[in-house]
Amino acid sequence: MISVYYDGKCSLCSKEINYFKQRTPKHPILWHDIATHPEHLEDTGLSQSEALMFMRVRDATGTLHSEVDAFIVMWSQFSGWALLARALSVPGIYQLVGLVYRRFAAYRFAKYPHCKASLSG
Repeated sequence: MISVYYDGKCSLCSKEINYFKQRTPKHPILWHDIATHPEHLEDTGLSQSEALMFMRVRDATGTLHSEVDAFIVMWSQFSGWALLARALSVPGIYQLVGLVYRRFAAYRFAKYPHCKASLSG
């Protein structure tokens, strides 16, 4: 079983998560909206603001993955998406996608008031 920690107040994030919730994963997935339920982060060692900055996934071994690695773990659970997950792991592609994702994540974090508010909590 894996756990996915996502920002349920982000419209783009929610659309993607809702898409995957409607599909059948290879193994069960626990979906945690950390924008409205930050208590789900208690065993991660992350603050809410740290978790809201990037996508996070805990794999079946208990390892917490972030950024592109989190998407790779999550997508590998779904037929048709596992190939994309493998493609993202290719050196060069991985670094480029990581750079683009970090820039997008910083923009998204700065855009949403609940993300900025989490910095003071």
